[in-house]
Amino acid sequence: MYKTVSSSASSSIFRAASSRSPLSSFRSSLTPSSSAASPSPSLLGRRSFATSSPAFRSLPRWSHCLHSRPSSFRLSSQIRAVSPILDRLQKNFSSMASEHPFKGIFTTLPKPGGGEFGKFYSLPALNDPRIDKLPYSIRILLESAIRNCDNFQVTKGDVEKIIDWEKTAPKQVEIPFKPARVLLQDFTGVPAVVDLACMRDAMNKLGSDSNKINPLVPVDLVIDHSVQVDVARSENAVQANMELEFQRNKERFAFLKWGSTAFQNMLVVPPGSGIVHQVNLEYLGRVVFNTKGVLYPDSVVGTDSHTTMIDGLGVAGWGVGGIEAEATMLGQPMSMVLPGVVGFKLSGKMRNGVTATDLVLTVTQILRKHGVVGKFVEFYGDGMSGLSLADRATIANMSPEYGATMGFFPVDHVTLQYLKLTGRSDETVAMIEAYLRANNMFVDYNEPQQDRVYSSYLELNLDNVEPCISGPKRPHDRVPLKDMKADWRSCLDSKVGFKGFAIPKEAQEKVAKFSFDGQPAEIKHGSVVIAAITSCTNTSNPSVMLGAGLVAKKACDLGLQVKPWIKTSLAPGSGVVTKYLLQSGLQEYLNEQGFNIVGYGCTTCIGNSGEINESVGAAITENDIVAAAVLSGNRNFEGRVHPLTRANYLASPPLVVAYALAGTVNIDFETEPIGTGKNGKEVFLRDIWPTTEEIAEVVQSSVLPDMFRKTYESITKGNPMWNALSVPENTLYSWDPNSTYIHEPPYFKDMTMDPPGPHSVKDAYCLLNFGDSITTDHISPAGNIQKDSPAAKFLLERGVDRKDFNSYGSRRGNDEIMARGTFANIRIVNKLMNGEVGPKTVHIPSGEKLSVFDAAMKYKSSGEDTIILAGAEYGSGSSRDWAAKGPMLQGVKAVIAKSFERIHRSNLVGMGIIPLCFKSGEDADTLGLTGHERYTINLPTDISEIRPGQDVTVTTDNGKSFTCTVRFDTEVELAYFNHGGILPYVIRNLSKQ
Repeated sequence: MYKTVSSSASSSIFRAASSRSPLSSFRSSLTPSSSAASPSPSLLGRRSFATSSPAFRSLPRWSHCLHSRPSSFRLSSQIRAVSPILDRLQKNFSSMASEHPFKGIFTTLPKPGGGEFGKFYSLPALNDPRIDKLPYSIRILLESAIRNCDNFQVTKGDVEKIIDWEKTAPKQVEIPFKPARVLLQDFTGVPAVVDLACMRDAMNKLGSDSNKINPLVPVDLVIDHSVQVDVARSENAVQANMELEFQRNKERFAFLKWGSTAFQNMLVVPPGSGIVHQVNLEYLGRVVFNTKGVLYPDSVVGTDSHTTMIDGLGVAGWGVGGIEAEATMLGQPMSMVLPGVVGFKLSGKMRNGVTATDLVLTVTQILRKHGVVGKFVEFYGDGMSGLSLADRATIANMSPEYGATMGFFPVDHVTLQYLKLTGRSDETVAMIEAYLRANNMFVDYNEPQQDRVYSSYLELNLDNVEPCISGPKRPHDRVPLKDMKADWRSCLDSKVGFKGFAIPKEAQEKVAKFSFDGQPAEIKHGSVVIAAITSCTNTSNPSVMLGAGLVAKKACDLGLQVKPWIKTSLAPGSGVVTKYLLQSGLQEYLNEQGFNIVGYGCTTCIGNSGEINESVGAAITENDIVAAAVLSGNRNFEGRVHPLTRANYLASPPLVVAYALAGTVNIDFETEPIGTGKNGKEVFLRDIWPTTEEIAEVVQSSVLPDMFRKTYESITKGNPMWNALSVPENTLYSWDPNSTYIHEPPYFKDMTMDPPGPHSVKDAYCLLNFGDSITTDHISPAGNIQKDSPAAKFLLERGVDRKDFNSYGSRRGNDEIMARGTFANIRIVNKLMNGEVGPKTVHIPSGEKLSVFDAAMKYKSSGEDTIILAGAEYGSGSSRDWAAKGPMLQGVKAVIAKSFERIHRSNLVGMGIIPLCFKSGEDADTLGLTGHERYTINLPTDISEIRPGQDVTVTTDNGKSFTCTVRFDTEVELAYFNHGGILPYVIRNLSKQ
């Protein structure tokens, strides 16, 4: 279970410079007249960044970050021309820069053969013994604070808080953090670029300089979430699926291509290149930046919760909402609660035949039980030497599943070997090693290890890890492979829930017979209908990918064949995977089993599984079969993978092939055969399972550095379809009112320079009443657009054929569709519906059962506020900004829950929705709340009277009263609330500068 903390670590929010900076006293006298040139947004109230030129796009990736040296503050020529006051301010900045509080530790890093790599801020030069005990992950935060210390946004006091981490972390103190870069994928990237374009328009309408809305840190956007498995089991699948992908997404792809030219510091990696986190791992990750001669650790925040995969490379990275990422792009420092760090010691060595997937599912279960929400997890110990970088990345990738902000692996020799393998130059690797050693950020297991202090400690002997899978509805519900059959039978028996389907005993052996391509076929409860090798979690790992190929080869050799009605697919995370599968000769055996490559993207893991055969779908629905999907992904929440697969299991790629061959999850691999071979003999899993040595031998001979170099040399060159897209060159976007993909959102409609202040909630109706574990998959529009949904109606009214509906994810740039798709998950359970499952609710005044969107609009049209009641872990899952934007557009004013997921709570605040927590031991049920009441939240109307984490009283129209904690966790979040959200806050502040 998740633990709830009073103030979530890494709540990715912005620090109000005016609340802590003497610059605020300048601003009243520095507001330029409407006829004067506006000052650059990067120069007032924060450290400056050098702007990017068009030549940036031809620079090597290691030169991607172009912000200026920490010791240099510059005012643009535009500002210098404004007034003598600004000229004097420039001199003040220059003076302050020359007096950097830590200039005494700014030192040179020499090259072994002469010369220097650059200069850096030396942690050892502080001569503070407390630093030697800090976890490596905290040292990255410390270096950032020192380098960016200007005694305005980042103060010496902030640096001291981090140095004194052992004492300050338990106190939940707040610190600023400036990530080196931002990472986006297209599902979350499109709305981010839409918002930036819309913010430019808002700045323009307020009479300010629209070009102030421009990324000031490097932004990498990888288009990987759009490809669907429309065509499978075909040699032509990649080309066919890409053509369909471009047909559906041409408009939004063109919009992203426009963004890459209209906004500075933005690199867009075209479709067909790979999965964002694997591309980040193999190519984008720097480990150490060298920017204009200044060395510092790479760090990143991304709009996908699995950004944590880069932690396996020793790069500090985690997911934030798109809302926070947008303002981070605009140079705002993040405010985060200094996190506790769980030390996770690994010892021993994994047994023969055990995979990294087995390990990560085991680690996930251990950490979920321990409770690591809002914390960093840092791995160490003798067992690290036996873990490849890809294994580490697999564990780091699933940080969201075990609830941690990061699952961090400090840089060591294994990291350096991986950097060389993936084509980073010897000189770059030498610089990385030299810098990290000099700054005490490198782990050398050949040397005695000094004990580091952690908030708590865990240990796992890798020898105890056993083969397993997770499911059928949650990634942390691990099932040892030897217990799978018994667990499945238990799920059929148990009441509907995370581990139950409530199938009556007499119906459990039902057989659904149907015809498939003219041949007789049948399925039962537990029959596998989707088997997908997918997701960055596993496709980045050569061991499990080549292991899957070996299973396919052995099965072919013995005469086993996957049944033709099972939808099989293989979606590599980068072109490198294809190269080594071809090099090894194993791709042909995967093809024979139906695992043809279908594209380079997330596919089935995010619900882009495409349609299953109509005859199979009919057999499932007409006979109420609990069909299964087995995938090598990281998420298996109900309704995510495919609407018709109620049981979804996460497994290693080799096990995906094995379950496809078996055709069912209702099997004990130890005692039951997978099938009958060509010689008539029974074939068991052990007969086709490769040894660890076999896999290692194939990896050694097939995974070569040149594969990485050739793949990424051409990655930004795109493909013919991408290169043919024509985009305008203007910096303000020309919105097409008829577009169903890109639409100007209403966030800044009628916006003025004056903040609206806190909004009250009076006599609000309950729109939805939820139990525990409502995920962003339940809230945010995801997967295919159902034919009878409000979004489908909207599209049909605008002449869009059903075949062109595309997915919700592909239409995230259109707020009208996304608002209609919010709470549209077909598996959603709303207590107001008295057991009826689906995306409906009761409109309390009339008693009508309506779609959630229609009910919300009916409340809005009559001027009524709405709230949501929820249980524990509200908003867990992917960090989707639409899970906050959608409810806001539906008129939701507050969410009252037992606990919130870290990023989602922050996103609610960012959109002006009040997050409230029931007091410990209380919830809607214990308080006797049915959701039919009307709710008044007694918040002060003056923002100065509200404090972070204060108690408020909630009353109902039937006389009930209870106390909740307001989950505005910092003063900065209160400032956002006062402005109506984070984006209006940023616009008003930039407009004043």
